[in-house]
This record gives sequence, C-alpha cells and structure tokens, in this order.
Amino acid sequence: MKHILLLVTLYSLALKAQAATYYVIVAGLGGEPDYEQRFTSAANDLNRIFKAAGPAAHVYTLIGGQATAASFREAMNTVAHEAKSDDDLVVILIGHGSFDGVEYKFNLVGPDLTGAEIAAMCDRVAARRQLIVNTTSASGGATQTLERPGRAVIAATKSGTEKNATVFARYWVEALQDPSSDTDKSDSISAIEAFRYATQKTAAFYDAEKRLATEHAVFNDVGRGEAVREAGNEQGALLSSFTLLRLGTSQLAANDPAKHLLLERKEELEQQIDTLKYRKAAMDAADYKKQLSDALVELAKIQEKLDQ
Repeated sequence: MKHILLLVTLYSLALKAQAATYYVIVAGLGGEPDYEQRFTSAANDLNRIFKAAGPAAHVYTLIGGQATAASFREAMNTVAHEAKSDDDLVVILIGHGSFDGVEYKFNLVGPDLTGAEIAAMCDRVAARRQLIVNTTSASGGATQTLERPGRAVIAATKSGTEKNATVFARYWVEALQDPSSDTDKSDSISAIEAFRYATQKTAAFYDAEKRLATEHAVFNDVGRGEAVREAGNEQGALLSSFTLLRLGTSQLAANDPAKHLLLERKEELEQQIDTLKYRKAAMDAADYKKQLSDALVELAKIQEKLDQ
C-alpha cells in the first residue's frame, strides 16, 4: 500500500511539474524618448524577472521595432501551439492605448491592435487560467471586451476616458521586485497582491505630487459584468490563486542591498521625469530639455547596472 501511495504521489508531482506559465510581454509605441525608455525598461525588467523563475517559465518579450501587431500574433500563435490546458497564460501590455468611445486600441509600431483582436488571440490558447494586465492609458475601455470565464483582466484605468499616460506599469514591475508585496508571507506573489501593491503605490505617487489622479486601476476575474477596484462578491478569487512569481526561485534585486539602492534611485528618477513633464508648460524650453536629458541618461546607466 505504501508503495502504491508513493507512486501516486510521485505521479501527481510529475503532473504538477509539467505545468508551465507562458508570459507574453509587449512594450508598445512610446512616441517620445522618455516614454520609449520607460516602456522598454519595464518590459526588460519583467523579462528578466520571469526568466529567472526557472524552466517552467516561457517568456516572450517584444520591445522597440519588434513590438508590431504581426510579431504579437506570431508570439501568441507559438504559445497557442505549445500551451496545454493545465498551463497558465500571462499577457502584459505596456504603453499607450486609445479609446474612441466604442473600441480600444493598443498602440504599436505600425497598425494597432484592438481589444477584440487581443481577446481573440488569447481565446486560441488552451490554458484554462489566463491573466491579462493592461497597463496602458484608456485600458479600462477594453476590460469587458477582454473578459471571459477563467481569465482575469487588470486595467490601469477604470474606463476608456482616462487617457493620460499611466504610472501603474512602474509599480506593477516594482511589486514583483519588492518582497513586501507578499503580504500573506507565502513566499510567492499573487496577482491580487501585485494589483494591491501597484494601486497603493500609484495613489501615493499622485498624493506626493499633489496632483489629481488620472488613473484608477480595476480588475475583473469572474468573466462578466463591470470591473471593480477591490475584491468581494466573488471578484478576486482567481487573482488570489494566480501565482505570478515564486520568491524562492527568483533572483530578486530587492534582496540585494546594492541593487535595492539602485531600485530606489530608479524610482526617484522616474518620478522626477513625471514631474518635469507635468511642469513642462511653465518651464524654459532649454532648461526642460536639459533636465529631462540628464535624468534619462542617469536612468539608463542605473538600468544597465540592474541588468548586469
């Protein structure tokens, strides 16, 4: 009997070990140098974080000239061909989005992709558990288009009318590098923990800048109805069980004192850049350009050190 139980246990573990997570990360068109750098940096950070999770993580990252509708479809077709029903799918969209009152579009190099087109690509993936994290402006305009039973959708904005560039992506990435986001001390970071961390940090950013918040992140993980800002009434169960990252198998920069300081300086610079953009109209053009350039150069140097 013990022998049979051992075989059953080993078989169950083998099945569990075969489950994989497919990550598709797309940094869309920036339009301006600081946005290009910000989007690329966030995508590269996520690429590094998820690849460090081990062989069960299959990561596809599109940035710069690679971030086209055709490349996005190709990556999703590959995932659809490889992913099994027991695997997980995570799609993270970084950049600008637009909403005309009817249709959401993710801004890419060349033709954009609509929310309906992105949903159709995800529909072809067999993974029963899916997560779409749309950190773009106007992302709330796509939530109902993307939702489906078994698929959680997170949007940086509550509607398509919140059209300003968002900072949510920055704090979503930070959540996966800061062990304090693991609030239940499970040695892993769930999607709901990352969502709460990012929303709290985003709100604190606007408070610190004494600015009216132009983004209010929402989620829907029941596959129907309106998106919400907090868990309750069935909402939040899938996000709570959806593990994004296991801390024990990841080399988190936040655990390295030297890199932790770099991460703090990186956030300071990103906030400085946001403040500059907010005050641009009241600044001398040459002074604005110089301060922005200096900040971008230092930010690039810090990112290079973090990537080493």
